[in-house]
Amino acid sequence: MRRSSYLFTSESVSEGHPDKVCDRISDAVVDAYLAAEPEARVACETLATTNRVVIAGEVRGPDSITSERVIELARDAIKDIGYEQDGFHWKNADVSVYLHAQSAHIAQGVDSAGNKDEGAGDQGIMFGYACNETPELMPAPIYYAHKILEDLNIARKAKANGAAVLGPDAKSQVTVRYENGKPVAATQIVLSTQHLDENLTSEGVREIVEPYIRKTLPQGWISAETIWHVNPTGKFVIGGPDGDCGLTGRKIIVDTYGGAAPHGGGAFSGKDPTKVDRSAAYAARYLAKNVVAAGLADRCTLQLSYAIGVAKPLSIYVDLHDTGKVSEEKLEATLMDAIDLSPRGIRTHLGLNKPIYARTSAYGHFGRKPDADGGFSWERTDFAETLKAALS
Repeated sequence: MRRSSYLFTSESVSEGHPDKVCDRISDAVVDAYLAAEPEARVACETLATTNRVVIAGEVRGPDSITSERVIELARDAIKDIGYEQDGFHWKNADVSVYLHAQSAHIAQGVDSAGNKDEGAGDQGIMFGYACNETPELMPAPIYYAHKILEDLNIARKAKANGAAVLGPDAKSQVTVRYENGKPVAATQIVLSTQHLDENLTSEGVREIVEPYIRKTLPQGWISAETIWHVNPTGKFVIGGPDGDCGLTGRKIIVDTYGGAAPHGGGAFSGKDPTKVDRSAAYAARYLAKNVVAAGLADRCTLQLSYAIGVAKPLSIYVDLHDTGKVSEEKLEATLMDAIDLSPRGIRTHLGLNKPIYARTSAYGHFGRKPDADGGFSWERTDFAETLKAALS
């Protein structure tokens, strides 16, 4: 039985974190291909270090996306994030591109042909999760860890209330106390942020960031007992890829549920939506969120599994964590019948063949508001009524 009173911690990283710089560049490449050809295939990996970016992977799409265009996309992403430092500058960084054609042997298993539907791009397991701890149906620790950094990033770019001195690279961590299964307080707050003023102390950084953090967290969560760790090692001037090498797909727990739910192991960024690592994880979140939104459970973990070249999922598993109002077995059967969970079915239902991915590369793929152009479509709760009707 789940404990009712405990501490749980999740972390987030900002868009200027070295790994997130790489996620952003890789997803910018995905968006460029999908904008030019909605059925394009992309598997793009990025490495970033001191004034150097390496982009590699497999693609299938229009010739209009040249190496020069990919270099331009990388520079635009770095510029938007805000890197204009001697060790990492959008204009001066050496950008190398090593994208080549998708393997014909992978394509033969994935492409539709004759009576064969399009298969999954790889084998694997994907998890979705939702709970009623926040209005966005996300676990509170990861939701607020993301929100702290997102709000600070907005202030940094707007040069608001001292935040102009902050740099793009930052990490947050929030420890939440649960009582009777509900999040009630932040017991520890960790914030490490790059700063551009070499003379700024940890105390000076705290003076800048604390008002934003207090405004971000729910009222009453911060008390005299809350312990703060702001830039606990001291100066943090050298940041981003100049301070630490970055790679695409290295923040998979940050990208999902902050450790509050299982993870199948596959990263999202740099992959077009035929890759079930990405699209089926989005579908699993969509279904889990709609289960909770429909009032069928307070918490829902959902697993899907796929085999390369096979269209339909091999299995579906639901765990309602003893909070369900319906049978888990019946819910599994209902979900399998109610929605097409083939790669093509997921992309069609959620409208995934669009250039909507660069925006997912920081502050979490889940718990975001759906955009009018189809971004974060997996966060909609438009399937809740269908589920309730099917299970009534």
